Amino acid sequence: MNDVSSGSPERPGGKGKEESGPREGQATRRTFTDAYKLRIVGEYDALTEPGARGALLRREGLYDTHIGKWRRARERGALGATAAPRPVKASPESAENRRLKAENARLAAELARTKAVLEVVGKVHDLLEGLSERAD
Repeated sequence: MNDVSSGSPERPGGKGKEESGPREGQATRRTFTDAYKLRIVGEYDALTEPGARGALLRREGLYDTHIGKWRRARERGALGATAAPRPVKASPESAENRRLKAENARLAAELARTKAVLEVVGKVHDLLEGLSERAD
């Protein structure tokens, strides 16, 4: 007799497949808030008694590499209220807008140059016309 206690249907020749989330017993990556990181780094730096830092790390389930990374992030200003917002990935529309704006600026500069040249050509035409009238 086959008893399936997970509630998911069993596939032929294999175990049942869970559609979302980690498998049972599979580790999930922890995430830490900026406030937590700042608090732990502050506590870690304040400890001076022998073994106290190791006890803090064991209590929180952390490694000393966490502290090092978080300390460097704090020094860069990437933690807390001073943290700069992460850049938003540009959408195809915004990339197209930037391209069109750059093209528009290039064309506007070209138009300004063309107008300046036409103005000069007009003045030269008037000058030559005046000279040809005098020569007649």
